[in-house]
Amino acid sequence: MASWYLGKIRYQKEDEAGSLKTINEVYLVDAVSYTESEARLYKQIVTGASEFSVMSISRMRLADLFTFEEGEQWFKAKVIYFSVDEKSGKEKKIVNYMLVNADGIQQALDRINESMRNFLIPYETTDIVLTPILDVFPYTAEEDEQEIPANMRPLSEVKAERAEADAIAE
Repeated sequence: MASWYLGKIRYQKEDEAGSLKTINEVYLVDAVSYTESEARLYKQIVTGASEFSVMSISRMRLADLFTFEEGEQWFKAKVIYFSVDEKSGKEKKIVNYMLVNADGIQQALDRINESMRNFLIPYETTDIVLTPILDVFPYTAEEDEQEIPANMRPLSEVKAERAEADAIAE
């Protein structure tokens, strides 16, 4: 399950008049810790400014993220599931938050309903709010693939060479 962190960055940008303007931006990052989310922000963000700083990182509780090709804005939806407690027989409400990109509130609601159309438990979308999130950086397996520096070799090669050298020495 993904752990989402909301990262807020700040940098200075020169406007048309030549004066510096402070820009604040918000991004969502899938990471395992605050430290990794900060590192991924520094790696992913290209502001056009030479320097920016991460002002804050906070954990964002999300049950699901729905991404579509079109949609410039990110909306956070509060979705309530209704289930029956087996022991007491009472109806129980489970609150989850979901994020979806869309061009407007109605499109966001339609996309949530479309994404959840196969859901068997009854649910209700109670709130949809426009977020300040500019972009979302989900985890990808390619990020783990790191190149081995030229001055280093895989451990398996070194062990094979040592085993070969030991066999020759005996």
